[in-house]
Amino acid sequence: MIPPFDERTARLKVQAAEDAWNTRDPERVALAYTEDSVWRNRDQFVTGRAEIVEFLRRKWERELDYALRKELWGFRGNRIGVRFQYECRDLDGQDWRCYGNELWEFTDEGLMNRREASINDVRITRDERRIFGARPADEHGLLLPIR
Repeated sequence: MIPPFDERTARLKVQAAEDAWNTRDPERVALAYTEDSVWRNRDQFVTGRAEIVEFLRRKWERELDYALRKELWGFRGNRIGVRFQYECRDLDGQDWRCYGNELWEFTDEGLMNRREASINDVRITRDERRIFGARPADEHGLLLPIR
């Protein structure tokens, strides 16, 4: 999917990103970004595919049982806004739900060259978890609950 995005292609791009991130394969995920892609993720700044791979490797070493849901928020031209939630368990056994918003910018070839993510973490109990593994196809496009 390449820009300019329409609603269908923006939704497909968001679902493709969700599917890739749920593999927890840093090398696979990094292929969606330009060689010189720049990120702001919370308080961290990442530049380029090699740093993206290392960032994701560290992330998934400490965020166990990671499972993600993304939702299209808006789109225009070569930009997409996304809201997301993911759940994981840390090395101490604490479960978390992480709420976030992302701003994406793409090249004409459809690779992401800029990603800005703002994320808030909420402690949850194991019983409160609701996101497990990749999203089944019949749940694609469902809205995320606020809580």
